[in-house]
Amino acid sequence: MKLQHTLGGLEGLDPVAPELRVFVEPWEERIFGIHTAMMALSPQVKLPPTSSSFSTVWTWADLRKGAEAMNPFDYFKYRYYEKWLGGISGYFVANGYITQAELDARTDEYFADNAKPLPSGGQSDVDDRVHKYLMDGDSPWHQWADKPRFAVGDTVVIGDPPTVEHTRLPGYLRNKVGVVETVYDDAFAYLCSTGPDGIGPAMPVYCVKFDPQHLWPGNAEPGFFIYADLFDAYLRPLDQQAAA
Repeated sequence: MKLQHTLGGLEGLDPVAPELRVFVEPWEERIFGIHTAMMALSPQVKLPPTSSSFSTVWTWADLRKGAEAMNPFDYFKYRYYEKWLGGISGYFVANGYITQAELDARTDEYFADNAKPLPSGGQSDVDDRVHKYLMDGDSPWHQWADKPRFAVGDTVVIGDPPTVEHTRLPGYLRNKVGVVETVYDDAFAYLCSTGPDGIGPAMPVYCVKFDPQHLWPGNAEPGFFIYADLFDAYLRPLDQQAAA
């Protein structure tokens, strides 16, 4: 996951051609809608129960894990919502909502007949919960349980944790030295556990300042700095690095 997560500093890549349209194909809107409904129906969200059979946890982080667990070379082949489709489909298979054989058979049906109508439906209690979720969200905010380990002005070393599926740590910051610019009020949880990557539970978050000359020696413009918001789990004291 380290390769495709953040491409900063990598040379020889093609120019970036940003797509300004939110949705390019009509099916992308449906994928976005499915993902939103799954988040709204996820059981950790404290909203009234519905008649939906969806009963397992799904968050933004689960979507990212599903997409970013792909082989890096496959990751670069597919468009944005194609990765979403793969992550969502894999989740439904892994959690027993549909078998891979059933999914393949359904896919073949629509490949064979492009005019085949899509399923229709809709339940008012589900719609109401989705609307309520879109208004209220699912806040990652928590009060501090412990005092933050670092203060403004502390010099820190960024870790290099093993990543299996997903990380919130940019690849170009690993093992680099920075200075804490801001300690954000209270603590913030990530939406799911990233395992050995170290985030999930509520923890302090810091804005850390980096000198680009140290990140990309001899290949950075002078006179500016890079700032990154990082979870506490990604930071180590500078003296700890020296001792290692």
